[in-house]
Amino acid sequence: MPATFIGVRHHSPACARLVTTAIAALRPAHVLVEGPADMNDRIDELLLGHDLPIAVFSSYRDEERHAGSWTPFCAYSPEWVALHSARDAGAEVRFIDLPAWHGALAGRENRYSDAEERYAEAIDRLCEAFAVDNVDTLWDHLFEIDVDAADSAHDDGNAGGERLAAYFDLLRGESEAGESDRVREQYMARWVRAAVRDAGERPVVVVTGGFHRPALIRLAAQDGDEDAAWPEVPQVPAGAVGGSYLVPYSFRRLDAFDGYQSGMPSPEYYQRLWESGPRRAAEGLVAAVVERLRARRQVASTADLIAARASAAGLAMVRGHRHPARTDILDGLAAVLVQEALDEPLPWAGRGRLRPGTHPVVVEMVAALSGERVGRLHKATPLPPLVHDAAAALEREGLAGGGPVGVALTTADGLRRSRLLHRLRVLGIPGIARHRGPATGIDPVLDEEWTVAEHEHRLPALIEAGAYGATVEQAAAAAIAERAAAAGGNVGALSGVLFDAALCGTTGLPDRVLRDLRLGIASARELGELGRLLGVLLALWRHDRLLGTAGSAAIGAVIGASHDRVLWLAEGVRGATAAADPGRIDAIVAVRDTVVHAGAALGLDRGAALGAMGRIAAGSGAPPDLRGAAFGFGWALGARTDPVRAVRGAGGAEALGDWLAGLFAVAREEVLHDAGVLDLLDELVRGLHDEDFLIALPALRQAFAYFPPRERETIAGHVLGRRGLPGSGRALLRMPAADPQLTARAAALEARVDAALSGQGLLR
Repeated sequence: MPATFIGVRHHSPACARLVTTAIAALRPAHVLVEGPADMNDRIDELLLGHDLPIAVFSSYRDEERHAGSWTPFCAYSPEWVALHSARDAGAEVRFIDLPAWHGALAGRENRYSDAEERYAEAIDRLCEAFAVDNVDTLWDHLFEIDVDAADSAHDDGNAGGERLAAYFDLLRGESEAGESDRVREQYMARWVRAAVRDAGERPVVVVTGGFHRPALIRLAAQDGDEDAAWPEVPQVPAGAVGGSYLVPYSFRRLDAFDGYQSGMPSPEYYQRLWESGPRRAAEGLVAAVVERLRARRQVASTADLIAARASAAGLAMVRGHRHPARTDILDGLAAVLVQEALDEPLPWAGRGRLRPGTHPVVVEMVAALSGERVGRLHKATPLPPLVHDAAAALEREGLAGGGPVGVALTTADGLRRSRLLHRLRVLGIPGIARHRGPATGIDPVLDEEWTVAEHEHRLPALIEAGAYGATVEQAAAAAIAERAAAAGGNVGALSGVLFDAALCGTTGLPDRVLRDLRLGIASARELGELGRLLGVLLALWRHDRLLGTAGSAAIGAVIGASHDRVLWLAEGVRGATAAADPGRIDAIVAVRDTVVHAGAALGLDRGAALGAMGRIAAGSGAPPDLRGAAFGFGWALGARTDPVRAVRGAGGAEALGDWLAGLFAVAREEVLHDAGVLDLLDELVRGLHDEDFLIALPALRQAFAYFPPRERETIAGHVLGRRGLPGSGRALLRMPAADPQLTARAAALEARVDAALSGQGLLR
């Protein structure tokens, strides 16, 4: 007997009713459902008696890829109804689609992602023909509101739903399936052929997404050459880790307005539609919207409630609906409750997340139709090891009760608790929040303040995080590794990855993660950002025994890669007249410190660094600050140099201050103890003409700011001594009554006025 194919739209009450009717009428031997075939041995878990919505969360991880996918179910999901109806009818029920980790489903976070983007042109034509805005409104108009039309059955007992079949045949008939769909459909067809052979004269019901139905009818009719009674379920490849667990889900995650692109928006509305029909669903949700607005102190009177119901009923009549549909309700409410002109189109006119600036009343309307239901798993549901490990760890550390938590990082117990909390934070577990603590790894903060609280989404988050590993420590390390691979050349992201690794105590990073970090650094483009990262890493490697990162081989490897990349980027900087960049200068300081304090231990090439800096200093294409820093680098590392000659050739008034800024930042001690350089600086500044001095003054002030106050006092004392004047120089550093730059500009202006007056013979 040929199979009965029921094409459905995922999370459609009309399709769920159709499936229920068909299975009850046909009493089939087998019911085949689009879903992960690797769950066939565990279908009993799905039928334990959970509070919906729930989902099958499938994970996969190997050396190159980490993926997670959800197969969600709610009470009105046709697939969910098929499972229960099949058991009630005494049928064998099986999932027939490939496992979520399979390449045919790669990149798909939700198995039931709608195929409607594949046949957008046909949908657009139908929407135009029926004068509706989008596919959701079209679906309601055709199937959800006129219940009898969706439930109609053929005389032969095949409750295929003529209108539904015609709808999906039309769409698939004009659309080309991609390679991934073809692979999946060929696999599902093998299950269908096996079930038909096994059933003999008894019926077989196949429930899949409507997009697949036409192809499955054609493929199932072909002769197969399978030897086995049932197709084999693909196994996770050797060396990879994969698995599936049930997780609580929520209506918010299911809602298209929150980004979910499968099935229906407004799940609370469709839940009520499933439970009590379109008329009562409409009445109840109008009241729910008004109650929600009142709870948030929005104006919504009884008169508004009456007017909204009347408006929705009127719109339904005009649009040819027996009862108000979802958009009739929303449009009716908007007409009554939103008095202002809207800058954005109403969100139900399209699809996707709510846009910024959406009217607050509209936001509450959408939230009311979305609902706040959160699923709950039956207590007998198997859970991944991470859930039990996290619970035991929190209990062991005295954190299971929740509340404010203070952690002293200077004690072994405090550091252990801190690492546990950071690992949970890195895994994105709700209810774990840090309010105070180290922000960079080198700031002198020795304690942390946290809040640990129960959260309704903690269990789902832990189950999903179980894809990373069986323990909190393993899972956090894997999550950090994934972030490292995704960071690319984003230096800020790489810095965050490494600091989180330090906070989590994950310093022994695997070779693959170190490779990803080195590759990311090798593609970094911002010299200043990379220099900051290098400075933080060096401080962690040298000093941070608090977090356990001092001498870390992993951080040492990243320091080496950062050192090499900074040198490469520095040689590529061009712009002979570019202004000084403190970040660029600090990058050269970080390289200097790396070579001095870690060069020997990490095997860095000191000669290569000196060579690169020598070329920058001797060239003319780099910005003055970088040339000055490069010269200072060689001087600070003991290279043979002539600092007096270098300072004399720094450039004119436009470049002098910037060149000195680079020099002072990198070779401050050397400048301070070289009397010849200080004498030359005094001569150069004294020799500037008034206008040149005015040009050079801002950059000179910035350059001398690299000396701390006591060292500036020493330089000022040297200048006084050259003039035979007594004093330590402190008097020269007193804050003047007026801004020096303002004073210099005033003096220059007076000089120009005097010159103009003299030229006209007006000045005596």
